[in-house]
Amino acid sequence: MSRVGKKLIPIPAGVKVHAQADQIVVQGPKGTLTTSVPAGIRVEIADNNIRLVRDNEERSLRSKHGLVRSLVQNSVTGVTQGYTRELDFVGIGYRAELRRGRLVFSIGYSHPIEFELPEGIQAKVEKVNKPQINHYQGTITLTGIDKYLIGQTAANIRALRSPDPYKGKGIRYASERIKLKEGKKGA
Repeated sequence: MSRVGKKLIPIPAGVKVHAQADQIVVQGPKGTLTTSVPAGIRVEIADNNIRLVRDNEERSLRSKHGLVRSLVQNSVTGVTQGYTRELDFVGIGYRAELRRGRLVFSIGYSHPIEFELPEGIQAKVEKVNKPQINHYQGTITLTGIDKYLIGQTAANIRALRSPDPYKGKGIRYASERIKLKEGKKGA
């Protein structure tokens, strides 16, 4: 049996879980998330725990067992605590601001770039003291309850201006470290 799949998922206080034939609906103080469950995996709710059980030992079911358990755990964590992702924008003259549900970037192109935030994602732009980063301009903090949506939104924002390998300018994850390459003068 899958090591991850056989772990129980505790249900915190204030969270309601409804298991249906092909999905699990998790309701909590921050919102509601739905996770689909493939055929062949049953959901058992007992003693404030969620347990996912495979019907048989088919290879395809074994491969999905741990994944579905992790997705349900992410839903439970999302509706109770939520998720946060931080992005730093680095470069002289780079700016970002929040206008009516859109992030407007000035990141070295000839025109400002508007990024529409998906429903369920909140953003905050602030300047935090980070002296270890040269030409640091600010931080974008994304918050929401869906872990996948937060990660995909952060990746889409980072793709607007990926970090330059020579100067380090661009948009990067707050935890990301850029190893700069040496230019022509070092060769």
